[in-house]
Amino acid sequence: MSTMQPYVPGAKRKPAHIPSGKISRWSEIKIWWREIDRVLLGLVLLVMTLGTIAVAAASPASADRLSTSSTTLDPLYFFYRHVVWQALALGVLFGVSMLSRENARRLGVVLAAAMLGLLFLVPFIGVEINGARRWINLGMQFQPSEFLKPGFAITMAWILSWRMRDPNLPVLMISTALLVLIAALMMLQPNFGGTILFGGVWFVMVILSGVPVKRLGAVIGGGIAGITATYFLYDNARHRIDAFFGGGTAFDQVDLASRTLLAGGWTGAGYGLGIRKMSLPEAHTDYIFSVIGEEFGLIACALIVLLYLAIVVRVLMRLVDEDDLFALLAGTGLVSLLGGQAFINMLVNLQLFPSKGMTLPLVSYGGSSTIAVCLAIGLLIAITRRNPYLKRSTRGLGDLIGFGQADRMNDKPSHLSRDIYQ
Repeated sequence: MSTMQPYVPGAKRKPAHIPSGKISRWSEIKIWWREIDRVLLGLVLLVMTLGTIAVAAASPASADRLSTSSTTLDPLYFFYRHVVWQALALGVLFGVSMLSRENARRLGVVLAAAMLGLLFLVPFIGVEINGARRWINLGMQFQPSEFLKPGFAITMAWILSWRMRDPNLPVLMISTALLVLIAALMMLQPNFGGTILFGGVWFVMVILSGVPVKRLGAVIGGGIAGITATYFLYDNARHRIDAFFGGGTAFDQVDLASRTLLAGGWTGAGYGLGIRKMSLPEAHTDYIFSVIGEEFGLIACALIVLLYLAIVVRVLMRLVDEDDLFALLAGTGLVSLLGGQAFINMLVNLQLFPSKGMTLPLVSYGGSSTIAVCLAIGLLIAITRRNPYLKRSTRGLGDLIGFGQADRMNDKPSHLSRDIYQ
């Protein structure tokens, strides 16, 4: 006895092929392009382009100062090298920006551990330049502290985000101990400016993480005591601070930088027509902002300032609805590094801050420092990646201060999200 099988439409049709394994490289690139902040990437590339022009203007001054009777450097020597370093740095930027958020976190923590280990070796095997022992030569001469900066921001964000899993964890104590260790190693070089930058980034991230302000009192007091002790124990810092508050002389670096910056007026003397830059030390690195002022004018300087401000604001806008505490802290820490270093460099060139030997990120000439800055930008882009087709259903951190997405949409957060943020 046979039974009739029910008719099922398409039963004999072969099932559609579902691709397995990894997606193609081209698909990964398309996904990356959709998820990254393209406005942020465009602003960074614009600043780097302007920096290339600025290095071309500053290169003759530095080449002339470093030329000797036996060796004469090409006027565009530093410009040619800068282009090569920028090409390598862009490769690092794009490569790192394609990482997932988890892999970016892993890279940051590993980078911080490796560079912290090298900081222990700097006092013993480091190369001394201009009275400071900050560089290590491992086939290529570089500053471990420059690569430690992005790793520090990522690692600090990772440690502070532990509070979301257990509010009783001593994250403030752990993060403070790490900062003190780094500060001690930095001052052995010595690198007072870098120490101040690390401390400022740490302070911003700790405040943003929700650590009670009362617990910060002792830490802030210790920081003030450390800075005061540095003034009396660190001769170079004391001389620079005394020269800054005492007015200095016409031959001080900061005074020369300020005079050079203002020499071009609003519109500048024109490309290659600057005169004061020829007597400016480190025109292509620490004082390139002054070269921009002399040759391209104060309007160009204002444009550079606005571009840095736009980068900081753009990142904060990207993070304002972020519901991942680690991503919020890491993104804020990385952009604080960039903005803080640029801010200090500009103040030094304007004679509003003592000289710190700190370059203008994305603009100044540099080898490993340019790669380190682009590495930080790559990590920043990777951490702020977001699928544009997915809408978050949890309460964003920006909503807690009244201008997040949930408040705009009059959404009521779930009990779970309220419990997380309490």
